[in-house]
Amino acid sequence: MPEDSATPLRAATMPEFSGRVSAPTYDRSRISTGIVHFGVGGFHRAHQAMYVDRLLERGLAHDWGICGVGVLPGDRRMRDVLAAQDGLYTLSTVGPDGTWATRVIGSIVEYLYAPDDPEAVVEKLADPATRIVSLTITEGGYRIAAGTGEFDADDPGVRADLSGKAPPATVFGFVTEALVRRRSRGVAPFTVLSCDNIEGNGHVARRMFGAFAALRDPELGTWVAERVRFPNSMVDRITPVTPPAATGEIERRYGITDRWPVVTEPFAQWVLEDTFELGRPAFDEVGVQLVDDVTPYELMKLRLLNAGHQALCYFGHLSGYRLVHEAAQDPAFRLFLLRYMDAEATPTLREVPGVDLDRYKQTLLERFANPAIGDTIARLCAESSDRIPKWLLPVIRAQLDSGGEIDCAAAVVASWARYAEGVDEQGAPIEVVDRLRDQLIPLARREREQPTAFLGERSVFGDLIDRPRFVTAYRAALHSLHTKGAHATVEDLAQA
Repeated sequence: MPEDSATPLRAATMPEFSGRVSAPTYDRSRISTGIVHFGVGGFHRAHQAMYVDRLLERGLAHDWGICGVGVLPGDRRMRDVLAAQDGLYTLSTVGPDGTWATRVIGSIVEYLYAPDDPEAVVEKLADPATRIVSLTITEGGYRIAAGTGEFDADDPGVRADLSGKAPPATVFGFVTEALVRRRSRGVAPFTVLSCDNIEGNGHVARRMFGAFAALRDPELGTWVAERVRFPNSMVDRITPVTPPAATGEIERRYGITDRWPVVTEPFAQWVLEDTFELGRPAFDEVGVQLVDDVTPYELMKLRLLNAGHQALCYFGHLSGYRLVHEAAQDPAFRLFLLRYMDAEATPTLREVPGVDLDRYKQTLLERFANPAIGDTIARLCAESSDRIPKWLLPVIRAQLDSGGEIDCAAAVVASWARYAEGVDEQGAPIEVVDRLRDQLIPLARREREQPTAFLGERSVFGDLIDRPRFVTAYRAALHSLHTKGAHATVEDLAQA
């Protein structure tokens, strides 16, 4: 369809799309808010909002609509787009064969940009109708202090919110102030649901929010620890940043102008600990796995998928690849990933009820190799100091303790160090995106003369520099990277 004839996506124009694209048949004017979500980005819109939309389409969850909240300057654009489109957006899944399936999602019925009106956000959270507050605020959003793993009370935003001299500005400030008001009004606390890629994300959220509350008032901290529920969850759907061409593709295919579409893979999984203070939507009706213990599932995902991405990205960039599927389709990389997953990650996992791990790993390789997603190597390489310690280093520690293989995982750490030098094998600059870049880049650049300088950053690696077997494997991989190059190193590891 010609792009100049495309119709802007709004509630009033949805009847025009009948027959062209799947769209809500439910009456959105009758949907009330039950969930407030911090961090409305591509992943939330491809995952939790999609599951709620499925429920609404089945005539369920009419009091579980989503109110999105943005607190960061970059969230202004989401505010503007969702306001212009009445909260609607298109979600497209694209298979490896290039097949598109697109639906207009209608589950986000409100959006508040916190800097516009902080009080409105606090009162929305304090409203008895709000029963779940969910989060996709990234690993760094939990203010976990590097090295200690405790709450970073010295964070400037945290300090400002604790001072009480201005309206809240952080997620911690908003959530805690709302809990204070609910407590004083005799309203039961909402459930705080983390949907971030952190092992034991519910436990982490409990510790961090509890710590903030205790700093504000020790008695409040005790009340939060005793009364507020923080379910653990495992979320999975590869959703890269929306590519610039996506808007034009939606216009061409469907005649719809969507200012911020979401493009993702067909696969989606959500495993959720079934513990909620004030109820929950009937997620089990739309494919969510409700369990008593999320741990086996999250370890599977973090140590196979997330750590697998880390195994791919630094070696991939240094080998000249810029898109994930390009590296994943390389036979040497495929064998290397399989060796890591089979020999190193899998022995650290618990039994995963209902999951065939061999099939799961094959599915991961197929997902990584999907050319239609266009996921970038750069996205996977960003913020490594938050990711590697949570996803890969636990595999290394477990294998060291058990006497298991560590060659591939140690090589991944070495590939990160080589990448962090900031120059590729052709001498071109690498933009290292990491909150610790100022500490890590100089250490990485010293490693040609001092091969363990990078490992000396104990805030990231802890005592691994004191583990001789790991240091030996790391130095061997780093030497190979410096002398033979990334691709040859991957080939050697794949053939071992």
